[in-house]
Amino acid sequence: MKAIINSRIVTKETVLTGHVLVYDESGIQQIVSTDNFQAGKCRVITDGNGYIAVPGFINEHIHGLGGVDVMDDDPQALAVMAKRLPETGVTAFLPTTMTYDLPSITRALTRIRRYMKERCIGAKVLGAHMEGPFINDVYKGAQKSIHIVKADFSLIEPFIDTVRIVTLAPETLPDNSFLEACKKAGIIVSVGHSAATYEKLAERLAGLDHYHVTHLYNAQSPLHHRKPGVVGAALTDERAVCELICDDVHLHPAAQRLAYIAKGRNGIILITDSIRACLTENGESELGGQKVFVHENRAELADGTLAGSVLTMADGVRRFMHNTGASLPEAVAAASLNVAVSLGLDHQLGSLEVGKAADIVLLDENTLQVKKTIIDGTTVFSA
Repeated sequence: MKAIINSRIVTKETVLTGHVLVYDESGIQQIVSTDNFQAGKCRVITDGNGYIAVPGFINEHIHGLGGVDVMDDDPQALAVMAKRLPETGVTAFLPTTMTYDLPSITRALTRIRRYMKERCIGAKVLGAHMEGPFINDVYKGAQKSIHIVKADFSLIEPFIDTVRIVTLAPETLPDNSFLEACKKAGIIVSVGHSAATYEKLAERLAGLDHYHVTHLYNAQSPLHHRKPGVVGAALTDERAVCELICDDVHLHPAAQRLAYIAKGRNGIILITDSIRACLTENGESELGGQKVFVHENRAELADGTLAGSVLTMADGVRRFMHNTGASLPEAVAAASLNVAVSLGLDHQLGSLEVGKAADIVLLDENTLQVKKTIIDGTTVFSA
């Protein structure tokens, strides 16, 4: 057994002091008061140095970091991502494809499936998030129009064991059959890159128990007092779980707070939407065959279009707390438990509870910088 002492432990509802987190490779074994802790039963005892212990973050929307991208025809790209992500507090992720030619998407999904079976050291791959190519050209963002196609479930069907989320524009569908097929296959539908009206969304999404909204506010019809659009539907529909990119570039702090007030602690999922330039130097980078220019925390195409982010999850949690007034347990849940619940994995991941995986991150209390990351009971990163 192993233990972390002298840390503040973030649970679903509160922050525990005076407790010890006991775990091993099979999972979390105990969260016990310091007075009742039996040190003699632990072969490794880590001094938490007053840091905050949180569940490992789960990033459901990430294209790349550390110089690699999910779409790279490189069998090592996912391994690089998995190795570097623990530096940012992420212990599990959904590699995210983008609107690209269909053979490239097929190769990317094949690599993701293979990696899931191999299970290398680092952050766990939980499946794939397909962002496009079933989107609306009006809100294509940094994705190329030439690769946009009509939704066809036969393109996804060979990968129903791999795809967990598909981002699409519902107004481009001729009927609801594609969405019904996703629901039957257990694939989460996420509304994104969409020009849908409020009314069209109500019509198209009527048969879904829940759905996601891809990077809320960005690349979708905005909120207008007479035309609520995608944003209005997202903020008022209890079924909608909204992704937020809290880098203060994609979203004004007030927009983050509005989402928090409207959706509450269970309706928000923090993501990074990061690209290969994340964790690298400023300058020229690439996304989907297009040049991207990075300066400080902003990534843009040559025409000024935002092209993903260089945000890390730990920084997103910090900014979300600062901008919204959310408590630490609420902000942590938005980056962990809420994702696990949506994916049906909350019995294994997403919170520090006995019986769940020992995916643990130690954060500096003041800066929320990552100090140590543990995955399945093994330390994989130390600052």
